[in-house]
Amino acid sequence: MRILDTHLHLVYPRQFSYPWLAGQPVLNREWTLEDYFAEAVPLGIESALHMEVDVAEQDMLAETEFVLALPRIIGAIAACRPENPAFVDQIERLSEHPHVKGVRRILHEAPDDLSQSDLFVENIRHLPDYDLSFDLCVRADQLGIGKMLVERAPDVSFILDHCGVPDVTGAGLDPWRADIKAIAKLPNLNAKVSGIIAYSGPDWTVQTLRPYVEHIIECFGWDRVVWGSDHPVVTKTGSLTRWVEASREIVSGATEDEQARLFHRNAERIYKA
Repeated sequence: MRILDTHLHLVYPRQFSYPWLAGQPVLNREWTLEDYFAEAVPLGIESALHMEVDVAEQDMLAETEFVLALPRIIGAIAACRPENPAFVDQIERLSEHPHVKGVRRILHEAPDDLSQSDLFVENIRHLPDYDLSFDLCVRADQLGIGKMLVERAPDVSFILDHCGVPDVTGAGLDPWRADIKAIAKLPNLNAKVSGIIAYSGPDWTVQTLRPYVEHIIECFGWDRVVWGSDHPVVTKTGSLTRWVEASREIVSGATEDEQARLFHRNAERIYKA
């Protein structure tokens, strides 16, 4: 079963500035396309969408243009700042690149009120005009504010990153489980099976992850889920290989068609990849 990775981060410190990496010593180095695909191709990953890596603002457009010139990168989800009055100008420039598929503003480390302002919401509502989606990255305790944003922009296609960032080693399944069930009722929201091993501690097993992945699929259905590696963040508590193997094992009882929808077909439709 081939895989389209919808959440690949590449890090090139000689080209761009990543201020947040100063606090992440395990990740604070170069992570190249060549190294990623050397591991990814034998696992069945044939192509990837690059997910912005929260570079310094002055590097955001340059990062997007750089990764789109790389082989096997079939699209990019670019960094954006919907809280800024010049947001529409920003997405107009991004839309000049046909392989920009969507945008993301990281919210899980931002103040809760950032995404709730009228300016933020009004700017997000412009995305369908440019055929762009929005990746929603919020923590489990922020799913309520994420839900309000999705509700206020019903014409925007949203993708919930990292299963809603459950606190696997802390709060666990609840209240995450009920909040996911509630937010999944919004028809313009899809979900990404990615990132959860970063919140599962170094001793996670397939059984650790299974209830989270299965709940996401149960709530969103097989037509509204996509798969992502979250590489290289995945290496903090595991590896790309372990995450792919765990993902395949968790859905091994699904039909071939259902697995194809998760691993590549839905991504091709939702991201127009």
